Amino acid sequence: MSRTARTRVWTVLRDALVATKWLAAGLGTGLAALAACALVLGVAALSLVGVGLLLIRPALLAVRGLADLERRRLARIGHDTPSPYAELPHAPLEVLRALRDDPANRRDLAWLPLHGLYGSILASLALQAPVNILREGSFPLWWTAVPPVESNALNGFVHIGSWTGAWLVAASAPLWAALWLFVVPRLVTPQALPGIRLLPPHPDIDLSERVARLTATRAAALDAHAVELRRIERALHDGAQNRLVGVAVLVGAARQALHRDPAQADAILERVQTSAEDALAELRTVARSILPPVLENRGLTGALSALAADSPVPCRTTVDVAPRCPASVESTAYFAVAEALTNAAKHSRATAIEVTVRRAADRLRVTITDNGRGGAAETGSGLVGIRRRVDAHDGTTTITSPTGGPTTIDLELPCGS
Repeated sequence: MSRTARTRVWTVLRDALVATKWLAAGLGTGLAALAACALVLGVAALSLVGVGLLLIRPALLAVRGLADLERRRLARIGHDTPSPYAELPHAPLEVLRALRDDPANRRDLAWLPLHGLYGSILASLALQAPVNILREGSFPLWWTAVPPVESNALNGFVHIGSWTGAWLVAASAPLWAALWLFVVPRLVTPQALPGIRLLPPHPDIDLSERVARLTATRAAALDAHAVELRRIERALHDGAQNRLVGVAVLVGAARQALHRDPAQADAILERVQTSAEDALAELRTVARSILPPVLENRGLTGALSALAADSPVPCRTTVDVAPRCPASVESTAYFAVAEALTNAAKHSRATAIEVTVRRAADRLRVTITDNGRGGAAETGSGLVGIRRRVDAHDGTTTITSPTGGPTTIDLELPCGS
């Protein structure tokens, strides 16, 4: 099997395993939502006689906690869902007013039965595939050891009473495997639809927080742009400009020596040529630092492979970004990885680095991990520069670097649909 085929097989298997994990998590929150429905109904019944009024606030907090748990699951599968809640008051009557006025509470209550029923049923059906692969595939090994009433297949719909039937059941295992590998990964988003529709902030809520965040990210973008311009200016001033000044001085010296000492003029012109070539190399380096040609020509996969090959610390990359992201997002991810590799080589004493880049729906996730000594802090320009670049795209940066290591940098960038 070729390397490309092995990569595709591993990708299909990995997607099925990941989908199974998130569907199992969705089944867990779905069953918890059914329990929360019973809790809400019980509190509502008790409120009719007054006793339940004291329980409304704890019940809403429990529902919010469950909804936030589902929001974290949705974020991990590629659907960023911010928490929309205002603080709950303590007085029972004020809690009732908050329940009436805050659409987030009402949307949570509508989400509970939908996710509890629809989400749990769809997750249960999807999770039947991996279970049936094991059950049906091993059926000939144990069907004679169980009571005849339990010797059945297809979830009890077909009774098996012969070896021929047992082997036919075993032959269905590859069909279940195909369903698990190719259908189950496509059920993750449909299973999460109630949360995707109801758990984000209501469109009519106050957008001041969003405006404040956009203002902050715009400021971060301007700062990052200014820092980049200063870097380019310093690179041109300290590199190519100084070399070009040297070329001008040497040309003047060569002109003066041309008549009185042609041999010396030839030596000076040779230095002129060397200096001019060095200045061109400096200019090419600066141009590549703005937008590396390898990134445009070979995409993020090829560009990061080139970075890993040039890294002084052994680096392994895993990149899955089909379809390609916008150029600005790819550039940000590229420079973030480049800066992280440089920092690791200079400061971490690491012996191995792993870079993982994957696109999930409309989010690009980048993880850089090194096995160095840890203790990285956002005090220098490196990590601060990474955060500014990511903030400029309204993304998130998480840096974990305990003393003793490892250091992990997680980036998440929105990259469109």
